[in-house]
Amino acid sequence: MVTLSPSRVPQASSMRRRPLRSLLVAAFFLVPLGAAAQVPTTKPTPEEARMLLQTRPDLVEQLRQRMMTSGMTPEQIRARLRAEGYPENLLDAYMPGARGQAGQPSSTILRAVQELGIADSTDLLGLNPLENDTLGLDTLRLRRIRSDTSLLARSVSPFRPDTIRDRAARDSVIRLITNPDSGFVIFGLDVFRSNTTQFQPNLAGPVDANYRLGPGDRLVLILTGDVEESHSLDVTREGFVVIPSVGQVYVNNLTLGELEAMLASRLCRVYSGACRGRGTTRFSVSVARLRSNQVFVVGDVQRPGSYSVSSAGTALTALYAAGGPSINGSLRRIEIRRGGRTVDTLDVYDYLVRGDASHDVRLQTGDIVFVAVHGPRARVVGEVVRPATYEVKAGEGLPQLLEAAGGFTATAAVQRVFVERILPPTERTAPGRERTTIDVSSSAVDGLGASVPIRNGDVVRVFPISERVRNRILVRGNVYTPGPQGLRSGMKLSDALRAAGGVQPDTYLGEVLISRLQSDSTRIQLRARLQDTTGAVVNDLPLQEDDQIQVFSVASFRPVRYVAIAGHVNRPGRFAYREGMTMRDLVLLAHGLKEGARLTDAEIARLPVDRGAGQTAMTIRVPLDSSYLFDRGPNGSYGGPPGQAAPAGGAPEVPLAPYDNVLILRQENFEYQRNVVINGEVKFPGTYALKNKQERLRDLILRAGGLTEEAHTDGILFVRKGSSTYLALAPSDARQRSVPTGTTGATRMTSGTGSAGAATVVGRTGAVGDDEVSTLVLQDSLTRYRGTNGRIGIDLAEVMRHPDARDNIVLEDGDEITIPRYNPVVRVQGAVNAPANVTYVPGRDIYYYIASAGGGARNADEGHAYVTQPSGKLESVRTRGIFPDAVPVPQPGAVVTVPEKDPADKRDLTAVASVFAQILVSLVTVVVLLKRG
Repeated sequence: MVTLSPSRVPQASSMRRRPLRSLLVAAFFLVPLGAAAQVPTTKPTPEEARMLLQTRPDLVEQLRQRMMTSGMTPEQIRARLRAEGYPENLLDAYMPGARGQAGQPSSTILRAVQELGIADSTDLLGLNPLENDTLGLDTLRLRRIRSDTSLLARSVSPFRPDTIRDRAARDSVIRLITNPDSGFVIFGLDVFRSNTTQFQPNLAGPVDANYRLGPGDRLVLILTGDVEESHSLDVTREGFVVIPSVGQVYVNNLTLGELEAMLASRLCRVYSGACRGRGTTRFSVSVARLRSNQVFVVGDVQRPGSYSVSSAGTALTALYAAGGPSINGSLRRIEIRRGGRTVDTLDVYDYLVRGDASHDVRLQTGDIVFVAVHGPRARVVGEVVRPATYEVKAGEGLPQLLEAAGGFTATAAVQRVFVERILPPTERTAPGRERTTIDVSSSAVDGLGASVPIRNGDVVRVFPISERVRNRILVRGNVYTPGPQGLRSGMKLSDALRAAGGVQPDTYLGEVLISRLQSDSTRIQLRARLQDTTGAVVNDLPLQEDDQIQVFSVASFRPVRYVAIAGHVNRPGRFAYREGMTMRDLVLLAHGLKEGARLTDAEIARLPVDRGAGQTAMTIRVPLDSSYLFDRGPNGSYGGPPGQAAPAGGAPEVPLAPYDNVLILRQENFEYQRNVVINGEVKFPGTYALKNKQERLRDLILRAGGLTEEAHTDGILFVRKGSSTYLALAPSDARQRSVPTGTTGATRMTSGTGSAGAATVVGRTGAVGDDEVSTLVLQDSLTRYRGTNGRIGIDLAEVMRHPDARDNIVLEDGDEITIPRYNPVVRVQGAVNAPANVTYVPGRDIYYYIASAGGGARNADEGHAYVTQPSGKLESVRTRGIFPDAVPVPQPGAVVTVPEKDPADKRDLTAVASVFAQILVSLVTVVVLLKRG
């Protein structure tokens, strides 16, 4: 150890103090500071953007159409989004040509679309505000704008930084989602987008007589009568069939009816019975297999191309196979072209609205189904059966548009219909006047008045009627059938009460309240009085519309009165008070008395009459007897445990008052047996009931036959439930043990004996002669009681020598005692290379046993190793300065535990070396400065 002479120590101390302040100041300025923390800009990921999408599948196509017609390229849209503070990929899924399934647009996406000018305020008029921005995109926008001020310079519509918060606040109020009746759904398109069989031809049943034959069909000819034959006839590429004995018959483009007429003449040449007038040979021809026609679906459809459809298929069949018209396709003008000319024009609205399929012609090979660009479209919203966007044909007006929308609902205000219109350029008088509103008369709606033409982009709004119900009154309160009633002419209060079933018997007769609505929407209070419960009224007031009548019950004025019972009853608590209630009734409600209840008297705490002196309750002692014991046998005897004698009966009934608190007392000194368990190295281990409240540890050991010769008194384990005097807890590492091979006994602790408060102590288990069993039992015992029970340190040798020893403590219910066998080994566990039991060597310290177990592991924290002595005492290495001051010496049966190093204590050696280097450089700089000074 290095020592300093007394003459040099003050000088060294003085030298350390002089440059101390200068060193600290210089180090403060010279030690390099860490790089300032960079505040990352907040840019939502694509996953965060996708989280913003909600559940509106009908808006996807509408939003995509709006973006296609906005006049902006995808790059321009992304730039505008960045400038407005949104993620630049927020709308990628809705751009033209986007791959994959687009999510449903949320309120934030709709708001972004509005701010970019893709949709205007009129398009969003039918939208409702959200209550909360649960996804917090406004916060992301605000943080992104504030952290990247370059966005302000790139913004198409710049705004000052001091208005960012105000603008974000306004945006948070505009959170919009589309109502189901907003009309953005294009009528008819959903039919082609869903899985349906309504456009599939009937391939199983017979074809009609108008079916035209062609190459690929298979016919079946059946002859009966004089000739019994059946022939399967395939139509060749040239369009004919070959009938045996008849020859070649050309059938291409013939209908089934025309073929039957032809066969009648051709078969007559071969089969005389088939000629007309004879009828001895009959024939029938049918189509057994339909051919497939190659048709073309072009124009504004989802998937234009060539399609193979059944010869029984129609234009709708081919259109459905192509996915239906696109967002720009027409549903009112679908042309079927054949041989260079238009053979028919299909209006899908005729089929969907009126069920008319007369123009849904059957297709032939080479036919072209052409879908043109849609015509004028108008949106119908509000109180109609089918709010949607409809295509309008030339000559159609408002009545035809409302007919396509299914007409008005029952709640529609027919007189409140108006049209929002985008004015053509020639009618726009001034900037900002591009839109106008046209009120529609009810006659124009019915088609009786002047027709209102519909233009492209019109929005027809049908408003609902008022929610107010006219000619109604309301009766509430203590009547048999409360609720609304219709107001009749001359109706009075008594009439309303009779219509409500009359008043109930406990009705308060003093007053009935009538609340009347005034013309200024305020209410005044009127009142009347009842004569009796028949409903007769003293001042029978005439009623008016919207009157509200309130009838009161006397019971509603009464306070909730109760009585309470506590103490030695089965279900103590509070019970409703009833007039005439006695204490016996209350005991019955509490499910009777518990065993051990005092049967001589009880205490009642009652509210005092006079509270002037600060008295809050007065107590009364009332008599009890054995008749309060309701659980009796067939002969009337009570089956409970013995107790104090009680009167046989005759105690007077005790009436109760409201709010009485009854206390049932317990018999003095009444309790069940108190059990303790002793096990291990005693002659008669087991569970013992204490004879009295003063029985001590030594008395119990003597009752158990005394200690055996192999008892290890220093290793006694005395555990008391709930004790706060636990002198030694088992270390957490004690659980990490390995039971040696050959151990034959269980090493767990049992719990109780079954009675309340009883406890169990597990002693030595395993094969006799196994030196490790006692240590393992002790470890398991410590582990079981760690943190939940208290171990009390006992000097058992002193207790057995001197009955009046301090450790000869009085036993309590639930005490658990284990006396192990002498075990001349020391258990080493934890972060050692070979945890094992090491033979006890007197006088050897903790480091000897750690070395005997292979030494500390790589992660061992030997500086915090400790010993759990057999008595339960914990001993650890104490240091003074940097050298150990006290090293524990394990006793036989002790447990040495080496804990692991805390991973949180790991230090970055590079960082530590850097800090020391910086301090050293600073120190050298200070010394140089001091020398120069």
